[in-house]
Amino acid sequence: MMSALTTYAADNEIYVDQSGTGANIDLEQLGISNIIGGLNSTAGSLNAFDLDGNSMTLDINMIGATNKFLGDINANTFTGLYNFTGGTNTFTIQVDPTNTYSSAGSDHNIAVTGSSNTFTLNQGTTALAANLNLDWIIQGSNNTVTSNINIDGATNYMDIDGSDNAVTYTGTGVNASAGGYFWLDHTGGSRNFNIQQLSTQDNDWLKIISVSGTSASTVCVIQNDQGTNLGC
Repeated sequence: MMSALTTYAADNEIYVDQSGTGANIDLEQLGISNIIGGLNSTAGSLNAFDLDGNSMTLDINMIGATNKFLGDINANTFTGLYNFTGGTNTFTIQVDPTNTYSSAGSDHNIAVTGSSNTFTLNQGTTALAANLNLDWIIQGSNNTVTSNINIDGATNYMDIDGSDNAVTYTGTGVNASAGGYFWLDHTGGSRNFNIQQLSTQDNDWLKIISVSGTSASTVCVIQNDQGTNLGC
């Protein structure tokens, strides 16, 4: 199945409610204050942006400012390609929150060029983000990224180039196979990183490379295998 929609100018809205296998969806918006609807939709009271099925591909291209990409994805073997250019945009996605398809085999590629954007990506329920491959490339300042993943062999790679960016990442997993890998590569001024890896029956891996000069920064890392969490 193929679904494609391109919209232009300001204050455009896209409502998508897709179910089935093998969908290939390509959405593009140019301008300001546009919405691809779902979670927390506003403006014309939108809603939906609900994708359900297997073997789906979603390609999003949003160019402009104060745009919103919101919604639910329930899929196995899902590929997401997200490209954002501009500032003060909002990206809020949850993948398989009710364990319908186990959210296994997902591949997300998120490319961001701009400042003061807010990104939230939550995936899985109980150690079900099997073989997730998550890649972030962020160029700009004052961006905020929050990601909660119930990992099961998940790989999370994040490349940030810019100042005053904030990252909050929590990887949890209760299965014996639930080890997760997170690699954070950062260059820029001050940053705020809060990273928690909480696999209870397996190992987690973390690699941080950060070059921030003399700017004030905060880095908190917790790896907790059923121990007592004292925090940072």
